[in-house]
Amino acid sequence: MKSRFYPSTGALLALSLLPSTGALAQTEAPVADGDQRLGDIVVTAQRRDESALDVPIALSVLSGDELARRGVSNVNDLQFQTPSLEVVPAFGGGQPQFRIRGVGFEDYATNNTPTVGIYVDEIAYPVPVMTQGALFDIERVEVLRGPQGTLYGRNTTGGAINLITRRPTEQFSAGVDAEYGRFGLLKAGGFVSGPISETLRFRVAGVTEQGGGFQRNRNTGEKLGDADRLFGRALLDWTPSGSATIQFNIHGGRDRSEQTGLYLFRPFQTRGYGGPLGPVIPADTNRRQTGWGLSPTFAALAGYDVDDKPHRDNDSWGASLTGKFDLSDAVRFTSISSYEKFKRRELADWDASASRESDTFWGSDVEVYSQELRLSSNGDRPLNWVVGGYYSNQTLDELFLTDFSESLGFITDTSYRQKAESISGFGQASLALGERFAIVGGIRYEHEKRKLRDFATKIGGTPLFLDGNRNATLDEASGKLALEFRPRDGLLFYASASRGVKSGGFTVYNSPNANQIDAFKPEILYAYEAGFKADFARAVRFQGSLFYYDYRNQQVLGTIVNPQRGLIGRIINAPKSEIYGGELEIQIAPTSRVRISQSVGYKYGRYKDFSDIDTTTLRLVNGLYVADTIDKSGQPIPIAQWSYQGSISYALPLGKDFGLDLQGDYSFRDELPSFLGPTYDLDERWIANATVTLRPAKGNWWVGAYARNLFRTKYDLTRNFFLPNANIASPGRPASYGVRLGFSF
Repeated sequence: MKSRFYPSTGALLALSLLPSTGALAQTEAPVADGDQRLGDIVVTAQRRDESALDVPIALSVLSGDELARRGVSNVNDLQFQTPSLEVVPAFGGGQPQFRIRGVGFEDYATNNTPTVGIYVDEIAYPVPVMTQGALFDIERVEVLRGPQGTLYGRNTTGGAINLITRRPTEQFSAGVDAEYGRFGLLKAGGFVSGPISETLRFRVAGVTEQGGGFQRNRNTGEKLGDADRLFGRALLDWTPSGSATIQFNIHGGRDRSEQTGLYLFRPFQTRGYGGPLGPVIPADTNRRQTGWGLSPTFAALAGYDVDDKPHRDNDSWGASLTGKFDLSDAVRFTSISSYEKFKRRELADWDASASRESDTFWGSDVEVYSQELRLSSNGDRPLNWVVGGYYSNQTLDELFLTDFSESLGFITDTSYRQKAESISGFGQASLALGERFAIVGGIRYEHEKRKLRDFATKIGGTPLFLDGNRNATLDEASGKLALEFRPRDGLLFYASASRGVKSGGFTVYNSPNANQIDAFKPEILYAYEAGFKADFARAVRFQGSLFYYDYRNQQVLGTIVNPQRGLIGRIINAPKSEIYGGELEIQIAPTSRVRISQSVGYKYGRYKDFSDIDTTTLRLVNGLYVADTIDKSGQPIPIAQWSYQGSISYALPLGKDFGLDLQGDYSFRDELPSFLGPTYDLDERWIANATVTLRPAKGNWWVGAYARNLFRTKYDLTRNFFLPNANIASPGRPASYGVRLGFSF
């Protein structure tokens, strides 16, 4: 039997003594004795400023200071910081698959909407690969669990992750920080912020990351995985009057990083199409080993040199204009206009070897324009309300090349265009029923058209089928009804019922069959939740929630059988399924210098009505592939059941002139089953980090050291296989350590 997540007392005691680093100009100062130990956390999860303790939603909040101390530099790393969240990179590449409470979407293509909405300053990023920029100069991150839609531009079934950037300051300030770590990793960032005039303020921030590659070619010893990223953001806040604020945001970045390579966790029998079998490559005994190689034909088709490493050439930029106008003391009008452009060029090797059996190239061009208009109540009133409309126009041109020349004898060339146009109206209101009770109601109606055009998978320039146009339409309502009860200040109980909707779409892999790209249906999630939030004298905070999800037409990555080629992935709908579970979070400040945070999440799901292909029965009959179907009704949904994370920090004074900040954080993730079978399950894992930071009592500099993955846990981020028998995995980052320093004024 595998061990569960329960930590030993000794392990927690050791972690409590581990050191912690701070982030330049973002680190919380040690709290003086007598001050509030756990101050209010103001969030905008319900589109207005309010304490996190007053929000009747299962919600986790991480400050930018915490993220910087823990070395969280992209959205994917958030999975180790908050309960019931997982982020799996498809085939180890740039397409993330987000899951909250087991509600996720497995898809390595770019064209479909996620179940978890990602927002940056209220701007939705509807294409998951667009979220892979650097996480920098962040005020806080809010992770909302459960369906969202009556307050948000996009409709989601799993939840939402809100990233709120730091705003321009009223006084001039600036700072820089730098980090150097194992494998030659170098990070540096900085910001400048302040007033231009009495009504105009600015902020400019940027970050770069270089090096850090930890893998080697198993044959040549050549290094792989070095980062080469540069991102920046410029903000302007204009307050022409006391009743108006206009915010302009322009941002962009470039990513020329090498890919993290895959490794072979089983021996790989290379093929040599049309001739004898090639050599057997033994399974890698070290996760830091990998391999790659391009054929001249494929390299020319993808526009690369034959000796190029797996890497990416991605560019992004965007701009947004947000206006907030108080029409009266009671009503506020908000307009949010945004434009985002993303250019993706990624070269990967999915057989993890020099064999030419599944080398891949992605070329994606994404443009998203959105406009949101809202009217809302102003301030905290007995009736708080918001009503709005949202429009989004999204275009995608994509090219996907795969080199099967030594496995199947050909190179596939898949291309298509897709346009998604969405318009919706939404609203939510909260009405106080006396001093202790409140009722919340919300509704949303959305109309969406998704058009797939000119889809073609070509071999030798000839498409495998000609009818490459498909349409999908969404006309669905979602809503929410909740009841709040506050028996006293600092104590909240709530219960809610909601309906979430996720768009349908198209499976756009290498498609030899015309019916493979037929639209799959939207999924519907009926969510029922009850929870509480309690604050005891600003020294102890609890919050917990229980949920039950009734799933209809859950979108799952399944398979179909092509008689000539075998199993082919396709997104299908499971008619009925269910997920249930809960979370518990606690924050404790026993003294003004000690802070402890712990959280745990549990979830379990099963299919109630679902038939799929039994991949283990694939066989050749009279030269054609066949397989049996299997009734998966009653079988578990492949999701991780337990998650646990915590941190302990201590502000240690060193005389009157200096202080030492010590912090340890740790997380557990349960085994993550795979729909492909036990061979591809991800093992349970513990990951612990530690930082120590020295700073003067009166000064504007700090210096620190860190250790990440302190106990050298060996783990995988994903496991999969590619034709014909390359069993590959993407390794998690090994133990690393380094130093950081910063200066601000």
